[in-house]
Amino acid sequence: MESTRVDRWLWAVRLMKTRPDAAAACRGGHVRVNDKPAKPATTVVPGDEVRVRVGGTTRILDVVRVIQKRVGAPDAATCFLDRTPKPTPESVIPVARRERGAGRPTKRERRVLDAFRSPDL
Repeated sequence: MESTRVDRWLWAVRLMKTRPDAAAACRGGHVRVNDKPAKPATTVVPGDEVRVRVGGTTRILDVVRVIQKRVGAPDAATCFLDRTPKPTPESVIPVARRERGAGRPTKRERRVLDAFRSPDL
């Protein structure tokens, strides 16, 4: 077993919940193998780089071992090397809080809160 389809491999290493989901991701352009768009039948071999957009993040994976059957999570984790960069901490926006039991804001307080939430662009 030296190569397998990319949709099957994505499903086997538990990146996608079902194989049709993996095929749909390939058809939708969310999967790249060695920086080329991948169709579901594109083959992957050990040493290939696979980029997959899953849940809003792009995962960068190096294929270490090719499997065709779905295995447990600990075994699946040994089939790829995850080179996804750490997410950058997004700028923390302070949240306007009112004291508990203070009731509804007055018209003046509402204007202050609105100005605080959306500063002039």
